[in-house]
Amino acid sequence: MNDKANQSNIQEFILLGFTNFNVKIQLFLFPLFLFIYMFTILGNLTIISVATLDPLLHTPMYYFLRNLSFLEMCYITVTLPKLLQTFVAKKKTIAFYSCCTQMYCFFTLGVTECFLLAVMAYDRFVAICNPLRYFSVMSKPTCLKMAMVSWVSGNLISLGQTASIFCLPYCGPNLINHFFCDIPPLLKLACTDVSANQIAVSVTGFLVLPLPFALVLYSYGRIIAAILRISTNTGRKKVFSTCASHFVSVTLFFGTGAFTYVRVKTSDTPDNDKILSLLYSVVTPLLNPLIYSLRNKEVKGGLKKLMCQKVEKKEAKQSAEAHTCNVDQ
Repeated sequence: MNDKANQSNIQEFILLGFTNFNVKIQLFLFPLFLFIYMFTILGNLTIISVATLDPLLHTPMYYFLRNLSFLEMCYITVTLPKLLQTFVAKKKTIAFYSCCTQMYCFFTLGVTECFLLAVMAYDRFVAICNPLRYFSVMSKPTCLKMAMVSWVSGNLISLGQTASIFCLPYCGPNLINHFFCDIPPLLKLACTDVSANQIAVSVTGFLVLPLPFALVLYSYGRIIAAILRISTNTGRKKVFSTCASHFVSVTLFFGTGAFTYVRVKTSDTPDNDKILSLLYSVVTPLLNPLIYSLRNKEVKGGLKKLMCQKVEKKEAKQSAEAHTCNVDQ
């Protein structure tokens, strides 16, 4: 094994991305991914701006939404710009340490999102099932601690996994059949026995994914029970439609993530893996602004109010400038 480690002379990897797909498909994918990236960034920036500037949205729910929106912008930025580059650039390489950094950032954000989604589900559970105790249970210090635990846990878990992957010897080839530096394709390139790493990844996947998802299931189970006790059909449909949208997004993220990382050893269909990875790394960040906030009347009301204020300030400025011109004349 030491001899192999001494041969670890890979300085860069080649990201294949979707360039092995049909040319017509690639021509369709580039503008599609570019639009998704721009929409995701703008959508999440809108949520952060509205939730920050509107005092009525300074509640625990929107505090976590600001965290989620910031996370989603970072999450999609870690992978999608590099993917877009593979469509247009002749050089499709990524430096060894850049690959390491990309993996660390990607898994930090992914693990953090697992915990943050669980916290948000708990927040909705308290709001719907214990509304009178909501602001005492979800106090500002408690929300801050929950968010900090989510981010710190994501960093620590990602640091351990990334270190274990990039301590392996890589002797060549250096072709990664993926659109970012993911664990399964990198393990295939290591020139040593990776069975221990595969077990570690699966164990981490079992701990990181099912536990937060179990809390999500428990929270939504209690929420559904509370919804069924609502006497009016209108109120029941309103709460259920919102929670159903949230739950679909959460299930998509946890389901695809679990299918990818819990079954690392059987991951032998690269194209299917890439499409699966798109669901939790691209589609989920795209859907969250729509599901969590842009469909929300409070956010749309806050956005409308901010736009009206901006128009009023512009009109006031123009009126002041016109008045100044008249006085000068």
